Amino acid sequence: MKKLLLLLIIVLTFSQGYAQTSIFNDLLQNNVTKDGIVDYKSLKENETKLDSYITYLEKTSPEKNWSKNKQKAFWINAYNAYTVKLILENYPLKSIMNIKRKGKDAWNIPFAKVGNKVYTLNHIEHEILRKDFNDPRIHVGVNCASGSCPQLGNFAFTEDNYESKTNELMKKFINDSSRNKISKKKVQISSIFDWFKGDFTKNGSVIDYLNKYSDVEISSKAKISYLKYDWTLNGK
Repeated sequence: MKKLLLLLIIVLTFSQGYAQTSIFNDLLQNNVTKDGIVDYKSLKENETKLDSYITYLEKTSPEKNWSKNKQKAFWINAYNAYTVKLILENYPLKSIMNIKRKGKDAWNIPFAKVGNKVYTLNHIEHEILRKDFNDPRIHVGVNCASGSCPQLGNFAFTEDNYESKTNELMKKFINDSSRNKISKKKVQISSIFDWFKGDFTKNGSVIDYLNKYSDVEISSKAKISYLKYDWTLNGK
């Protein structure tokens, strides 16, 4: 009887998580273009659906037996959902940089509740995702709601799609001429590759990493410079 009850709890928990992630997925599909442009006005009108997903996050903690991809998908979705929520709470606005609360910027406000604990966006990104998983593709998963940020995917991440979707987003990001300008002998790349250089160079140089996804084969001696970051809101 106890085993049956435990099994039932596991099934119900899984079903709830799947259903809530589907809600977030539908929100992104309906309000984010294939190029990552976000319709915040429409999202504001459907904020109760986002709140439903956030309620799920508030009550859920990743389990130790979850796969790494499931944990990464969960935390990236949490980061993105709370970033969208923060934008909606301050909408309309021109940039996430304009958000301040008690002297703290958007990334250092303790407001993201996950599993009955309260986090900042910085803690989720740097102390959980980057620290625990050693995966540079995290940088195209989490979204800073800004023009130069890798585009927000119009889908929620799952255990099953994490690998394919992060590879797809990284390839799209690196080959997007509005975010990275690449040629054989010269690259002007996103400041993300400068700020988090250590994440991209654990198995080679920055150019080695770029060449994994670049449509143009870059010379190992190519000149590297970094583009100014556009913090304008990634909305319509």
